[in-house]
Amino acid sequence: MVTLVTGGTGFVGSNIVKALAMKGHSIICLDIAAPNAMVTAYLEPWKSQVSFVQGDVLNQEDVERAAGTGVDRIVHAAVFTGIIPEIEKSRSRSIVEINLMGTTNMLELASRLSVDRFLYVSSGSVYGDGPDLALVVTEETQPQPRSLYAIGKHTSELLTRRYGELHGFQTVSVRLGTPYGPMERITGHRENQSLLKEWTANIINGEPIEIGDDDRAEKRSFTYVTDIANGVAAVLDAPRLSYDVYNNSSADSSSMADIIAVLQELRLDLTTKDVADRGLSGRASRMDATRMEQDVGFAAKFGLADGLQDYLAWREASGYTE
Repeated sequence: MVTLVTGGTGFVGSNIVKALAMKGHSIICLDIAAPNAMVTAYLEPWKSQVSFVQGDVLNQEDVERAAGTGVDRIVHAAVFTGIIPEIEKSRSRSIVEINLMGTTNMLELASRLSVDRFLYVSSGSVYGDGPDLALVVTEETQPQPRSLYAIGKHTSELLTRRYGELHGFQTVSVRLGTPYGPMERITGHRENQSLLKEWTANIINGEPIEIGDDDRAEKRSFTYVTDIANGVAAVLDAPRLSYDVYNNSSADSSSMADIIAVLQELRLDLTTKDVADRGLSGRASRMDATRMEQDVGFAAKFGLADGLQDYLAWREASGYTE
């Protein structure tokens, strides 16, 4: 089984590569960024199963070169996560080109190769973040994308579905919950970082966690990236799929104060520092992943405490302090 993974040296992508390698896949990893020492160390146990190809999903020659003599399945995870307002404004065209034409180029490849399955890595951001959004969203919830990133994700889902219908190969989109965990870092196409990355770095560096009083009440539904990657692998390898869209998220929804309390239980010497409120904003609703559990047989296994503990252990073992 040869699987082509785009964006495979990135945060979520490298974890998807790891999950697939652990399941026995031979993987071709196509990414505009060559694997650095951090990536190669993370995937070292499976190096015989992973081939890296440096290339651009916007360049059809690079895409064809990555496919080599053929692939059986494709996981398209390459994306420009340009959700910081300043970046969305200054690089609008690049966000649209990479996130839509990159998907189109990979779908063209899939149609030419007649792959067994094409999996598009989408996002819970397609549901939007308006005040009228339900506290719990399912795959039947009407998407309300607002940012260029979210619009690109939803549009790519529609492109993926239609290409499969037209060219006769199986397609599926997996909407990810908010990820945190190993391999999150700033890259050329991902500058926004999760709050849990910042706070675990504070802990590793012996610094207090900074939080404003009003921000403590803000809620988020974080999903450990290992669960996200294993969920993607489960959908890709499922013998049959009843749907073409699945939510892939933890069932947890916690306030910032709850998260700090968990971190203080894990690290008794942890202190906090009161600062001005950041005005944290974003989608606070929880994604219901019942469909994935019932149809594919996969459910997230890491609760918040287990995920944070595992993340801190990885940081310490790898020496990653940023």
